Amino acid sequence: MSILNILNFTSQPQKRRSFVKTVLLSVAAITLPGRSGSQEKPKKKSGWVYDNGYDATEHLWGMGVNIDDCIGCGRCVASCKEENNVPKLPFFFRTWVERYEIEANGRVSVSSPNGGYDSFKPEISDKQTIRSFFVPKLCNHCDNPPCVQVCPVGATFKTVDGVILVDKDYCIGCRYCIQACPYGARFLHPVTRTAEKCTFCYHRITKGMSPACVENCPTQARIFGELKKGASPLVRFKRMHNINVLKPNLNTEPKVYYANLDMEVS
Repeated sequence: MSILNILNFTSQPQKRRSFVKTVLLSVAAITLPGRSGSQEKPKKKSGWVYDNGYDATEHLWGMGVNIDDCIGCGRCVASCKEENNVPKLPFFFRTWVERYEIEANGRVSVSSPNGGYDSFKPEISDKQTIRSFFVPKLCNHCDNPPCVQVCPVGATFKTVDGVILVDKDYCIGCRYCIQACPYGARFLHPVTRTAEKCTFCYHRITKGMSPACVENCPTQARIFGELKKGASPLVRFKRMHNINVLKPNLNTEPKVYYANLDMEVS
């Protein structure tokens, strides 16, 4: 647009007001993510009702993990990568498994070769290990998510059914959310250059299916379900076990709940 055209355009009051409004809204969307809908972004058919009839306002999702039942087989990691097209290269995981070994002298060692994708091989060493256990980890889908707070463009948002998602069309790959996540649950996709993380397999749960990791766990160490329905398997799981969350002092209010979690786990 030439200088003359700009002058002619801005000389018309109605067009000038529309132009200024558009500019101000664009600036606000960048500088004020909390006002741009970064917490909850309506989508699909109508508000939070999807084309298949799924009404997100009627659900609140969470996951439970029973540490005593996890055998470190890595099937959850493999099925997650397959289901969500996660790069097979190391360091790219939406979920992973860590092995904790507690020695007689109190020392704690943590290992996660290839995120547990290839399972865990028995270790031969002179360490006096008194206990060893596995801890699956993933995005905690916090009710007070720091990743949402720091996203400058509203690409990371919380759905009304409690799932934290990333809109790849808006993500600019700034890595702010990756830095802000206290659980190390995010990574930058090497091809799309956008942030990625666990979504509870949102494309599945909105169709009435379980997340891939839950469906493929041979010992049912992962329990997925509703948080506000009394008959939910997850509500029963929380009622019948001593429940803890990771890093409770951060007040992020995670929705991934662990049973029989040792104090050594961070």
